[in-house]
Amino acid sequence: MNSKVSFLLKNLVAFKAAFNGIAIALRSERNLRFHFLAVAVVSISGFLIGMTNLEWLMILILFAIVISMELINSAIERLCDLVQPEKDTQIGKIKDISAGAVLWTCFIAVIAALVLFVPKLINLLSLSNH
Repeated sequence: MNSKVSFLLKNLVAFKAAFNGIAIALRSERNLRFHFLAVAVVSISGFLIGMTNLEWLMILILFAIVISMELINSAIERLCDLVQPEKDTQIGKIKDISAGAVLWTCFIAVIAALVLFVPKLINLLSLSNH
């Protein structure tokens, strides 16, 4: 087989596996579905308030980081459950730390979103009062 075709097929299989992983997580992880809903709400809000290209870039980076952290957290939790199905304090600590990483990421993302959105909302409200 041609090496270029082989390369493309291998990458296509890898992409299929990656999208399958996202689909599995979306079906089974309530928090991931919440984060995707937040992405939709923030995106619609961003269009409505007229975010700049730079602001969109910042928001897209935040989306990527939060969703990636949630996917990593989900994978860690599943791996922990596979390694130790019984309740275990060390596994519990690992899961808590992983969940804490997601929480911290979300906290910073919310602060950044407020920094981007609040001035625009204040401006819109002040314009509507005149």
